[in-house]
Amino acid sequence: MSYFSTDFTLGILGGGQLGKMLLTETLKYDIRTIVLDPSAEAPARFGCHAFFQGDLMDYDTVYQFGKQADLITFEIENVNVDALERLESEGIKVYPTPKSLRIIQDKGAQKAFYKAHGIPTAPFEPFPSPALLATAVAEGRWTYPFVWKSTRFGYDGNGVKIVRNPQDLHALPEGPCIAELCADIDKELAVIVARSPKGEVATYPIVEMEFHPEANQVEYVLCPARIAESISDQARKIALQVAEAFGSIGLLAVELFLTKEGEIWVNEVAPRPHNSGHYSIEASYTSQFEQHLRAILNLPLGSTESKVAGVMVNLVGAEGYAGDVIYEHIEDVLSLQGVTPHIYGKRQTRPFRKMGHITITHPNIEQARSLAQKVKETIKVISKQ
Repeated sequence: MSYFSTDFTLGILGGGQLGKMLLTETLKYDIRTIVLDPSAEAPARFGCHAFFQGDLMDYDTVYQFGKQADLITFEIENVNVDALERLESEGIKVYPTPKSLRIIQDKGAQKAFYKAHGIPTAPFEPFPSPALLATAVAEGRWTYPFVWKSTRFGYDGNGVKIVRNPQDLHALPEGPCIAELCADIDKELAVIVARSPKGEVATYPIVEMEFHPEANQVEYVLCPARIAESISDQARKIALQVAEAFGSIGLLAVELFLTKEGEIWVNEVAPRPHNSGHYSIEASYTSQFEQHLRAILNLPLGSTESKVAGVMVNLVGAEGYAGDVIYEHIEDVLSLQGVTPHIYGKRQTRPFRKMGHITITHPNIEQARSLAQKVKETIKVISKQ
């Protein structure tokens, strides 16, 4: 099949910042794209050939949208899998596969999948409701502190909470969940694996993630991770094991815990371009977005090597501000060498909403991290008063 400058149509479910950045690559290749998103203000609405507003979880909406495409991919996991399975059965390619997405959508099923395939992960137990979890705590099967995770619809730290006392436990929202052992974490790592239908596989360098202590959001991503080569090799091996088990096509971001005892546990995965790979736009020979496109189109995969060390800083809405966004002091950041901002195009800010990111490149990772700190302290995402 010829993809370039033809009527071939790539359908993208989700028009957020990941869709917007993916479209920069389809535009380079002159690939026709259509996008479906619930919001009329979706960041990707300007970069595609046709934009459709609709509910990603609605069966008919996703099915009718998909009928217009030759191949479908997505930038968000919360989409109607039943519709994707029907489209796949009718000959439309869907990558990553609906089969893998169905497992990944449910954190309980995802954790059970790791256990069944001998993939190291934190000890856990599923519960149909917080009330039954509370019973397990009362019986002494779980002791404080532990991690609570909603099995569905979590994102950017939402749906995850450390439960430290009975007050935390009784404040949990209703719905199926899992309890997970609090890992004694030394570092949080991530590996992006690319796989194509013809079996070509590539991994990006291991990255190190630093999280906001309250919002449970990534603040910084550092590439390369500041870890021993033996740890890097082990992390890459586990990530490849996960991708092989899922039979993933496209990108699979594998988030990992490195414990203080030197063990590596899989936390969770994302079957798409991921926040942990944004540094690659400036720092790698092949960005994660181009790589995802190459993989799902069954084209040769690009080099995953870094040209230079990179640190990504997330730009999130400042606490206490909501409304029309202002990027305060962005001119000061732009004056710094090796600093590249990415503004996602969301008009409205609110506390901790992802509004953009900034990449800092430098030959030395410690220098890049120091400059990233300066960037973080300089720019503020606020709103009009």
